[in-house]
Amino acid sequence: RFHALCPYFAMFPESFVETWIDRLTKPGDLVLDPFCGRGTTPFQALLMGRKAVASDINPVAYCVTKAKTNAPSERALMRRITFLENRYSPESWEQQRLKLPEFFQCAYSPATLRQILYLRASLAWAESKTDCMIAALVLGSLHGETLKSGSYFSNQMPHTISTKPQYSIRFWKERDLRPPERDAFELLRQRAAYRYESPCPQADATVFMSDFRELPKFLIRQSYRPRCIITSPPYFDVTNVEEDQWLRLWFLGGPPGLKKGNRSGDYRHATRTAFWDFISDMWRSLSRVAGEKTDVVIRLGGKSMDPSEIVQGLQATSVFTRRKVSLLHHEVSVLKNRQTNAFRPGSKGLAFEVDCHFLMK
Repeated sequence: RFHALCPYFAMFPESFVETWIDRLTKPGDLVLDPFCGRGTTPFQALLMGRKAVASDINPVAYCVTKAKTNAPSERALMRRITFLENRYSPESWEQQRLKLPEFFQCAYSPATLRQILYLRASLAWAESKTDCMIAALVLGSLHGETLKSGSYFSNQMPHTISTKPQYSIRFWKERDLRPPERDAFELLRQRAAYRYESPCPQADATVFMSDFRELPKFLIRQSYRPRCIITSPPYFDVTNVEEDQWLRLWFLGGPPGLKKGNRSGDYRHATRTAFWDFISDMWRSLSRVAGEKTDVVIRLGGKSMDPSEIVQGLQATSVFTRRKVSLLHHEVSVLKNRQTNAFRPGSKGLAFEVDCHFLMK
């Protein structure tokens, strides 16, 4: 149940990772994912008795991955939630609530928003594994389909992305939708109890919040050499972290709205040249951390790109490893139930994904 700790846009299923780990590794081998997203690869690796290393520049991805791969005990988690609840004073957060933009007043009930503000200020999620798990639980419940489930804090929204503020406000007002009354502490206890019905992995993963280009510096210093790399880099012109995850980024310390500019290092490139330069950098980094013989499995997609362009692009850019890289297998999957249909019906989005299996020597 930890796999679905926080639904994430453009996530690949655990079955995809499970198949490749079973095929390419044995217990005790190290598995690496330099674009870990919601942490499917490192978490599944731990479940299967492998070691795992992961990184992502996105704070949301880091928080969710760190929580599920370095989970505290359920007892410690519940004790911390109760401690936070006992120290909470609603009156102390009313002025902060009133200062937030209109979106927040429409998205959350006053009582719930005061609790969210308190948790946002109180959780040391980057330092404490217990606080990291609480933050991840909050991120998973921060927004979602409230009309279908009582598991979310917000007014009606998608559960994988944060819709833009002005769009959300219009949507709610046109339909006269009001935010639900939620007790954040009670909901956190319920969500924690549900997740912990599944046992935690026996080992922890090593997780870095960093640009993938910095990964060699960390791994070489710690003498990590992955037997297998399973990853899915940001797709070409498909999603943007700062737009799609702006509300979760706000909870982790970001601004209360959308800002122009690229602050998080998100990589959605509008030109093919920039995108393939980015993929070239990926190969350079992987070549520096890989062992003498490393399997590399890449799932990639791109709006307005056909499968052959993706396969050929991955092969062409692999020359930047300055090593022998062979394409052993590739497969194209047509996307029938696209995630974007849930919040943008009929939109032109990603039509397929390509899986490529390389051997790097």
